[in-house]
Amino acid sequence: MQEQHAFPFFREIILFLILAGILIPTLQRLRINQVLGFLAAGVVVGPFGLGLFAGEIPWLAWFTFPSGQGVAMLAEIGVLFLMFMIGLELSAARLWAMRAWVFGAGTLQVAASAALIGGALVLLGQPFATAAILGLVLSLSSTAVVMQLMSEQNSTGSRLGQAAFAILMLQDLAVVPILVVIGVLARGGGDDATTLVFLALAKAGGAIALIYVAGRRVIHPLFKAFARHRQPDVFMALILLSTFGIAGLSAAAGLSMALGALIAGLLLAETEFRHEVELMVEPFKGLLMGLFFMTVGMGMDTRLIAAAPLALAAAVCALVLIKASVVTLLLRAGRLPWGRAAEGGLLLSQGGEFAFIVLGYAVTTKLLDPGLGAQVMLAVGLSMFITPLLARLGRAIGDGGDRRVRERAAQHDESALAARSGQIIIAGFGRVGQQLAKLLTAQGIPFIAFENDATLVSKLHAQGIPVFFGNAARPELLRLVNAEQAPAIVLTMDNPASSLQAVRGIRRDFADVPLFVRSRDERHARSLKRAGATVVVPETLEASLQLSAFVLESMGLDERTVDDIVDRERDLFAEQLNDAGLREPGHRTESA
Repeated sequence: MQEQHAFPFFREIILFLILAGILIPTLQRLRINQVLGFLAAGVVVGPFGLGLFAGEIPWLAWFTFPSGQGVAMLAEIGVLFLMFMIGLELSAARLWAMRAWVFGAGTLQVAASAALIGGALVLLGQPFATAAILGLVLSLSSTAVVMQLMSEQNSTGSRLGQAAFAILMLQDLAVVPILVVIGVLARGGGDDATTLVFLALAKAGGAIALIYVAGRRVIHPLFKAFARHRQPDVFMALILLSTFGIAGLSAAAGLSMALGALIAGLLLAETEFRHEVELMVEPFKGLLMGLFFMTVGMGMDTRLIAAAPLALAAAVCALVLIKASVVTLLLRAGRLPWGRAAEGGLLLSQGGEFAFIVLGYAVTTKLLDPGLGAQVMLAVGLSMFITPLLARLGRAIGDGGDRRVRERAAQHDESALAARSGQIIIAGFGRVGQQLAKLLTAQGIPFIAFENDATLVSKLHAQGIPVFFGNAARPELLRLVNAEQAPAIVLTMDNPASSLQAVRGIRRDFADVPLFVRSRDERHARSLKRAGATVVVPETLEASLQLSAFVLESMGLDERTVDDIVDRERDLFAEQLNDAGLREPGHRTESA
């Protein structure tokens, strides 16, 4: 009699947990993208990898997933929680703050990529409905892969990082109407494009109405009522109830469960419990993401590579080329330099994880041929595998573009710099440097500024502000502007090491020029003073003196008395700095 387990798919769950326990720390130690690592693991242990040999080697069945049926349940859970976490990251505040990039560039990227890819498929003989579905699906990029790569490169806060994130946000939102359109087609929406659009809009409007009604009338009061008890287990139960409950309602309404999970995330993102939910889900986030991507890897039939390698390679190359071109042009239109625009294009050129969700749904509803769906899934998976290589290539192009911009700026500015002398020199043109320049301009005092950010220099120089690209710590650059004749040199840079190095270099070559320096704190100020700075202004000291002055005035002290107190403290610190300068022979000792 065949053995029956009381707990279904027990072996599959245990095997996945073992693989996750080994993979997550190993990938982190080797600095390998976790998404790609789980994809590769799924391919290896899945039914199209080592699982193919489980029938011939019985013991291999204990370490592989020989049947797709065994992982179907795991895949469904992974999809639901992936969509929930994506929805949790999409809030109205974030969307509105980046609305120009999200709804402008993001919408254009999806529309243009879908039109080009769908048009190419129609020319290759695919039916219009199939081409439309694949065009929309392949226009989406991988949020998980791209965000992790940008995080590793510390570029999420850059202009390129913000633009890429905005486009990815719109792509995440676009999944909702795409799933609705597929649902309409699955019920026989007909070939009338106008009717299809109206039906899709109606479904999208219904989903939005559901978000509003459930969020304001059910979810928010429910969380508010049970949050009073401050019990983590109750809070986690509410999260699971919201996710599975709304997913079930979505399925009952004829929509996908994945769409319901996304709506659940959106609901909680608009409440005051959002951050608490994120903290509760965070420990499981990596595990659930790994679950999803491992099941995706298991569904990739690598035998198709041997069957049609050239066709598959051409499909991947065409996908990357089309999407990279569209994104590059959009980022360039958003005034990013060509090099960084090309970097963003390559970074977003792959297919995305939503493709596996939408394609699986399309195959299940018989809108897409299973064989074609498997080929497209494999192409998307391969495009994700080569993304780190494309990202490195894009980074090289972006860095090279910035280097050429700097070289051109330096050549262009050399003649203009030679004509400037006898002006105050500002090194560093961030917020402090710009404020100083504003006050100098108001008093009619000429100045010249240097800044290392080529993009900022180009923007301000075009406005007629005398700011040039370069490092003012370089003696040859200072000689070019006759720094020995300057009334003063002002260092506003916020990097302690850079400012200290600049003071030493300037004082060595221009010993008699007054040198005013911004410092991070008192310790940094003493180092700058010993290096030869004439006047040092610590940010922490001035902030504390100003705050103290306001507090003393609020306590009833008159303004003159407060000014005297603050001045005494400032003079005391100046004496201490002078003592620091005297201990370093040969340096100037004017008061700070």
